[in-house]
Amino acid sequence: MKVIVNGSLIPLEQSRCNALGWLDGAGIFETIKTVDSRPWALSRHMRRAFNSAARGSIRLPGEELIRESIATLLEAESHPTGLLRVSFDATGSWAAVHFAYTEVRSPAKVGRHPVALVMEGVPIKSYPYNHRLEILEHARTRGFDEALVTSSEGKICEGSVCNVLLKIKGTWCTPPLSDGVLAGIVRALVIENCDVMVRSIAVSEIKDIESAFLLSSLRIAQPIASIDGRELSQSLEFRDEIEAMALRTSVG
Repeated sequence: MKVIVNGSLIPLEQSRCNALGWLDGAGIFETIKTVDSRPWALSRHMRRAFNSAARGSIRLPGEELIRESIATLLEAESHPTGLLRVSFDATGSWAAVHFAYTEVRSPAKVGRHPVALVMEGVPIKSYPYNHRLEILEHARTRGFDEALVTSSEGKICEGSVCNVLLKIKGTWCTPPLSDGVLAGIVRALVIENCDVMVRSIAVSEIKDIESAFLLSSLRIAQPIASIDGRELSQSLEFRDEIEAMALRTSVG
């Protein structure tokens, strides 16, 4: 398997990338869906990466080099549906990997994470990602597919590795970034193109959730089957609408 390191295509075993495609150490990253080796919403991911780098005082290479290197990688490691991960560390090194990805279509069983997290401002997409993966693994040991993360301020925030879109009393809504929510790419597309309200959602409103989705660049809009065992209605037509919108707005 070949990967990009600092603009050069080299074998994975000669790189500093781990099995999940991150460079060792710490830094920022983007995970991007590809279809027929075409990255979705690449420009938006690049904007977020450069914003994260500025906040984290991380030096990034020029965007033209990143795009050219990604094109080289996708030609060398082609997949019908893929996971493209680009990571940038604090020393100025960067890497890109492209794995095959199996799309998740079945609704997810979600459980509330038992520990409320202290949220301080809008998070950046950074690694090591262990703290979020540990939340996901804990949910799975409890028989769930994902976790619903809440804050010490009593607000619903997001999933362990994704945003949430919730239908409450007939209105679709998603929490604001100010409640400790990652600025997700698909979340932004849904806000811009669908009839969705951005508002703080209290933990007490979990019982009022009628239907819901997990939003991310890979899963796009995965329906939530249940929260803590309580079944939700399935809004599959809305899912199809979101997926069609993502395809229309993301390629290029």
